[in-house]
Amino acid sequence: MQKYTKAELFESVPVPRALAAMGIPTIISQLINLIYNMVDAFFIGRTGNSYMMAATTVTLTLTMMNVAFSNLFGVGGGSLIARLMGVRREDDAKQVSAYSLRGCLLLSVSWSVVIGVFQEPILRVLGASANTLEFAKQYSILVIVIGSTPAILSLTLAHLLRNTGYSSQASFGLSLGGVLNMALDPLFMFVLLPKGQEVTGAALATLISNVVGCGYLLFAFLKAQKKAPLSLNLRLARGLDRGHVRSLYTVGVPSAMLTGLFDLASISVNILSAAHNDLVLAAMGIVMKVERVPNAINVGLCQGMLPIVAYNYSSGNHERMKLTIRTARLYGMVVSAIAIVLLEVFARPVTNLFLSTSGKDAADAVRTVGYAALFLRIRAVASPFQFTNYHTSFCMQAIGNGKATLLHAAVRELVFYIPIMILLDKLFGENGLAAALPVGEALGAAFALFLLHRILHREHPDPDPE
Repeated sequence: MQKYTKAELFESVPVPRALAAMGIPTIISQLINLIYNMVDAFFIGRTGNSYMMAATTVTLTLTMMNVAFSNLFGVGGGSLIARLMGVRREDDAKQVSAYSLRGCLLLSVSWSVVIGVFQEPILRVLGASANTLEFAKQYSILVIVIGSTPAILSLTLAHLLRNTGYSSQASFGLSLGGVLNMALDPLFMFVLLPKGQEVTGAALATLISNVVGCGYLLFAFLKAQKKAPLSLNLRLARGLDRGHVRSLYTVGVPSAMLTGLFDLASISVNILSAAHNDLVLAAMGIVMKVERVPNAINVGLCQGMLPIVAYNYSSGNHERMKLTIRTARLYGMVVSAIAIVLLEVFARPVTNLFLSTSGKDAADAVRTVGYAALFLRIRAVASPFQFTNYHTSFCMQAIGNGKATLLHAAVRELVFYIPIMILLDKLFGENGLAAALPVGEALGAAFALFLLHRILHREHPDPDPE
């Protein structure tokens, strides 16, 4: 792919090429990170133990909170930095980056302490049963209590690098951890640790991979700060203007809430699934991993879109901004359509990849895979609606409209999805629980488009990043 300067990417390169240059690396990193998260489930599934699989479903909601916390300072700070670059205020952007990193470190350490102190009651609330609690504790102590700081810091560094035009470096750092985890998982699970400790082995592999990936991203950040408006000097954070602090949180809080509310919805799914039985919980966990493949592609596309939209919004080039939004929307819809076809056709073999049906627990495993294939076919229909929600939210974050982003997130999850989930589960059981996703996401997407239409059709949007 042809090399462009950062200014050319944001200002003059044809939009499809600019999106490719910014989006392809983020899509690759999203997929590799998804794969290494799925690798844990894949290798645990080789044991044929549905209870181990159910335990990883419970802990997935905790690892998703790492993403929410990184969004607070990564998306909030990164979006503001891109807008400041658009009006040539690089010194202010450096202060924002330092403030973002300081906040990220304080938040990640606090999160680790909370989980360490209240681990067992939190896991029980999330749906862990007597059969799954010990496995869930083995995973969370390493990946969350010990591993949250490198994980959250890695994601935050990647956001800041991406929003200053260093998309390839950000993606490589995240991908490095993913590739390493794929190699370490089978080594720790089936070679170094004794039988029965497969969950601990998967967690240890993930922890080491996150630390290595974080190390590379710190190195890339140090190198980038020589040319980009970035800084690891945390003392710069003290002098950050209050207006910029407010702007950071205006976007960062809704972005974090968006992921946090998504996590709340996942927790609700887990609790309702566990109320049926642990096999339904394990099956739903498999499905939520599989359906994240098209979601990862579309989120990567939206992450590549965000800095281009933010830069052109603040610089006043609203035609290029709108063209970028329309082009990304078209690409995302194509991905979603392909995903529906593939997941409907290959639901059974895909879900069977995640759980062996030939071990001593074969009967439970066969039932689990049967549930998973059915749930996947039902939930796959939600893909275009999910993309619309992601795309619209990223657009609103890019132009600094945190209030609309937060409103969308709250209505999407609290007004539509979770109440519909509870209702359909009560009326139709586990199948109704699966059907709640396309219904809730469709309503959320309609509301999101309404919000974005109102924002983009204001005659004279304020280009000031504050």
